Amino acid sequence: MEERLQKIIARAGVASRRSAEELILAGRVRVNGRVVTELGLKADRQKDRIEVDGKRLVSEAPVYVALHKPRNVVSTLRDPEGRPTVADYVRGMGARLYPVGRLDFATSGILLMTNDGDFANGLLHPRGGVPKTYVLKVQGVMSDDDLTPWREGIRLEDGVTLPAEARLLRHEGDKTWIEVTLREGRNQQIRRMGEASGWPVMRLARTTFAGVTSEGLRPGEWRALKVDELLHIREAFGVPKRIRGAMMGASSGPVDHRRAAGLARSSAKASPRPAPEAAGPAARSRGPAPPRARTRAGADAPSAPDQRPAGPRARTRASADAPSAPDQRPVGPRARSRAGADAPSAPDQRPVGPRARSRAGADAPSAPDQRPVGPRARSRAGAAASTAPGPGPSRSARNVRSETKPRAAETRAPRARGRGRR
Repeated sequence: MEERLQKIIARAGVASRRSAEELILAGRVRVNGRVVTELGLKADRQKDRIEVDGKRLVSEAPVYVALHKPRNVVSTLRDPEGRPTVADYVRGMGARLYPVGRLDFATSGILLMTNDGDFANGLLHPRGGVPKTYVLKVQGVMSDDDLTPWREGIRLEDGVTLPAEARLLRHEGDKTWIEVTLREGRNQQIRRMGEASGWPVMRLARTTFAGVTSEGLRPGEWRALKVDELLHIREAFGVPKRIRGAMMGASSGPVDHRRAAGLARSSAKASPRPAPEAAGPAARSRGPAPPRARTRAGADAPSAPDQRPAGPRARTRASADAPSAPDQRPVGPRARSRAGADAPSAPDQRPVGPRARSRAGADAPSAPDQRPVGPRARSRAGAAASTAPGPGPSRSARNVRSETKPRAAETRAPRARGRGRR
């Protein structure tokens, strides 16, 4: 689809349409390698190669934002007097956004911002009749009959206004709050209507624009329009033409609600580990103790019948230094080895690991109810202890060979090194 060149440049976020015309006249724009210096040229942004200062243009994704404009802020992108502008609140969007219409310097309320020129033109065109709702405070005590000129039309310098929807809200002493809905957009129309009807406006805020409200937004906060809001606007006013690919769901302001929710979810997943009782109150106050802290705590504290150390090193030292209790069984392989070597074997204590069974069978007398299981444990148990009475197999030929014949590792000659090695 062919469009005017300055419109394509403005949609790419490089500059406004008026500034894009200046770029074209200055010879800084090329189309398919040819410098363009005349206005009115049309191009297809999908087929033609358009460059500004040697950089190819890439169309931005459409962005539609609802901003709660504070008072004493200018509804432009730049201000020669240095006053704050609405562009200062949406600089982190990554796109060049401009306001859809304007609000007075002293007026607050909802203001739509976008980088879609067709969307802005469709909402600002007089034939669209986009509704805009204002809440205002006027000087004086108004009655419902005093709103009749607002509902019929008030003559101003530039003609009679269109009929407006007006209703009373409340009275505050000698002041009145009213709500007015307009379907046209003249410059300072509400304030001029108040002066012409004899009810000067003291406070003014816009609450709704094209069905989009400022509810939930504090002054200075913004949010992206939702899909249902864009669908409603397109059904009523014909824009935007394309919703797919638009940036939606983001928000900004003093509190980033999406980031706060993500941090809350991540902190909920990371549940703290309980600190061991033997680490003392200081360790419990600081949080979960590291593995080495649990090891030393298990080695130095007296072993209780119902307390089993958690880490493997903690189980090793606790079993080696503390007397073995009938109800305490070491679990780790290293813990079982030292416990079986240093502590007397109890009838109800059976080592399970292979290394623990080997040392327990070599150093401790064989109990009637204790039978070594691993191969190394059977060899050492048969060499050091006599055959245990009761049912069970006698010493095998492998046990006999282990007593008389040394292992291959003990008879193997050392390998030659250096020059003598062949």
